[in-house]
Amino acid sequence: MNRPASRIPERENLIERLRCLLGDRTTTSESILQQHGRGESWHPVRPPDAVCFPRDSEEVAAIVKLCAETSTPVIAFGTGTSLEGQVQALQGDICIDLSRMNTILEVNNEDMDCRVQAGVTRRELNQYLRDSGLFFPIDPGANTSIGGMTATRASGTNAVRYGTMRENVLGLTVVTASGDIIKTGTRARKSAAGYDLTRLFVGSEGTLGVITEICLRLHGRSEAISAAIVNFPDVRSAAEATIQTIQTGIPMARIEILDAAYVKAINAYSETDYPELDTLFLEFHGTRAGVAEQVQMFEEISRDFGASGFQWAEQEEDRNRLWRARHDAYYAGLAVNPGYCGYVTDVCVPISRLADCIAETQADIAASGLFAPIIGHVGDGNFHSTIFIDPDDEAMFAKALELDQRMVRRALEMGGTCTGEHGIGIGKLKHMRSEHGDGAVALMQALKAALDPQNIMNPGKIVDC
Repeated sequence: MNRPASRIPERENLIERLRCLLGDRTTTSESILQQHGRGESWHPVRPPDAVCFPRDSEEVAAIVKLCAETSTPVIAFGTGTSLEGQVQALQGDICIDLSRMNTILEVNNEDMDCRVQAGVTRRELNQYLRDSGLFFPIDPGANTSIGGMTATRASGTNAVRYGTMRENVLGLTVVTASGDIIKTGTRARKSAAGYDLTRLFVGSEGTLGVITEICLRLHGRSEAISAAIVNFPDVRSAAEATIQTIQTGIPMARIEILDAAYVKAINAYSETDYPELDTLFLEFHGTRAGVAEQVQMFEEISRDFGASGFQWAEQEEDRNRLWRARHDAYYAGLAVNPGYCGYVTDVCVPISRLADCIAETQADIAASGLFAPIIGHVGDGNFHSTIFIDPDDEAMFAKALELDQRMVRRALEMGGTCTGEHGIGIGKLKHMRSEHGDGAVALMQALKAALDPQNIMNPGKIVDC
């Protein structure tokens, strides 16, 4: 991206100062810049001017202070799995890659919490916890960093039982736009002490500060776990079964929907042989007696909606194979048409409107002629249609944009949201006023201006400034 000529020497001087601070942990290698200028979506690559690899909060603070002196934008980078353009460097910018901040700082078994650096991934944390009887439940699919999950308020397959990052983050260490290091929250399970700064930064996508450490709530491992796949005659039947299951109060750990098109793609990609029908992927956690009761209750409910082909998996290896196939769905869709990219949608509606929203969306997709299979965390009303498009086909891209607009409009009319978990970034910026209204957006802009008066923290994301 071209810069005004007057700014180039200033930026080069900043990069030299960053090299003095970090040595070879500041790089301008073209391949690394390209890698850090994209997530996993259709958004074009927008590389930064340099990438820094700090090791602790103090180094992050020093980087931000140097950038603040020259009003240079800063972007925090985790594992690069974002889907709405959160890491694209719109103004060149300095990227702070937190992957080397990957230390698990403390685990408090009795209190069921831990504190980690932002670069620790969810798999690394759960591997570390493996013998403790505890685990961290948030599972968005990819092996994302805890910092990135916090910044995007991630959730995933376990959210129906264990909540999202919002419910599982107790406190944070954050580097502000001025380069100060602040702490938010405590390890106490509740507090009424002032503004809830922790929740302000959770989901802020790096626009208010750089999250460097996170204190997390952990959960006990269940005595018994049972997973299953169940087939349905159509998507509406699967969604209706989900609604009744949730309303009945069955404590589902996971309940995921995949339409027949996605199951077909998964079979080809993962070499599985699931019936190519609209399908629910399920998991139950609890005591052995409790899980058996949950399974029986679900079977009774789902058969009323035409469920068939129950396949159960209780051994860990079998469960992992089942969920690995589910998590590979995005890559399975990409493999259907090599060279295509994924335009991922992400609406969420009240559970009572879920069946209507999915059925209407599926009809809309059929009318569009696009390949856009549906998948979703339907236990909390959140589903995705991934529109696979040829990046060089402008007409196809225009159709995808129109389909996305209709999906969002439909969700908002049903009392829902334009994003259940992927966040705003640049991809959903256009929907913010439709969802929140001018007054609420103006308040967000005021918060952004108060905490980041130079607009250097990941500018151009979440709100227009």
